Amino acid sequence: MIRTTCLLLAFVFSLPILAPCSAACANEPGVVLQGAEGPGAGKHIVFVIGDEEYRSEESMPQLAKILAKHHGFKCTLLFAKNKQTGLVDPMTVDNIPGLEALEDADLMVLFIRFRRLPEEQMQRILDYTNSGRPIVALRTSTHAFNYKGQSPLARWSWRSKDPKGGYGRAVLGETWIAHHGHHNVESTRALPADGQEDHPILQGVGEIWGPSDVYRITTLSGDSKPILTGYVLTGMKPDDPVNTEKPTMPVAWTKTYTGTEGKPSRVFTTTMGHAGDLKDPDFRRLLVNACFWAMGMEDSIPERANVELVGPYDPLPIGFGGYRKGVRPEDHRLK
Repeated sequence: MIRTTCLLLAFVFSLPILAPCSAACANEPGVVLQGAEGPGAGKHIVFVIGDEEYRSEESMPQLAKILAKHHGFKCTLLFAKNKQTGLVDPMTVDNIPGLEALEDADLMVLFIRFRRLPEEQMQRILDYTNSGRPIVALRTSTHAFNYKGQSPLARWSWRSKDPKGGYGRAVLGETWIAHHGHHNVESTRALPADGQEDHPILQGVGEIWGPSDVYRITTLSGDSKPILTGYVLTGMKPDDPVNTEKPTMPVAWTKTYTGTEGKPSRVFTTTMGHAGDLKDPDFRRLLVNACFWAMGMEDSIPERANVELVGPYDPLPIGFGGYRKGVRPEDHRLK
């Protein structure tokens, strides 16, 4: 009887200690993955996530876990969130809380689409962009913003005329043009661009295949240098033949961007990024290497970087509105 009473009291008195922690976690704008040992120790990567179609809300947490667990980086995940529920909601285009984390970031990984963030949030992204610190950007980030009318932020929209192509073209190298491969019908094979076989970002990277379709490119802006060439395949399997009627397009490139502070930043952009692409270890390795390179850590790129998946990775099919419901940022904590 005494033992039972003691156990009951221990349980009751433990509740006030646990409850505040749970409440605090629920109010966090994002989630931080503390890195283990590795060359990334002491470096902070901030992921800015919000696209309605390609399940970046599932793929980017997996990439962050790989960078944290296998390579030692501290990773902060910031999501598009529903303002009422606090749940991850890619369909909410005007809210990515927690962007103050960019103030001490060593790298921004960007995977967003047609966002219309309030001025305070957008300014944090612009402040980072102008700081000379590096950027790694995926797929729909070429058309990251879609401000309309007389908004003072409209110059960063994907159709902007000054700067031409807005943020995507001015900062990342290209804006949205069109699907080149037939969307969801023709997949992508990616191989090194001519003369780029020994680029540090391609260290240990073999032939890449992904269900992404190739995006059309006009001409890349500034000093952009293609490092991967995308071949349009006739189907959605890795061994499907190339559609020879469609010319190749760059699907990954490097460039620099110099903002208002006058400091050039390293930029890596890929138009791949379908959540299914991350099932290919060579694509994961490309992204890990790109993060090292962007931060000037190319000498630390492993001969063959560890990109083993951390936990289950089974993203939902791509498509508008088809995201996994009821997810909070803290659900992506490292177990």
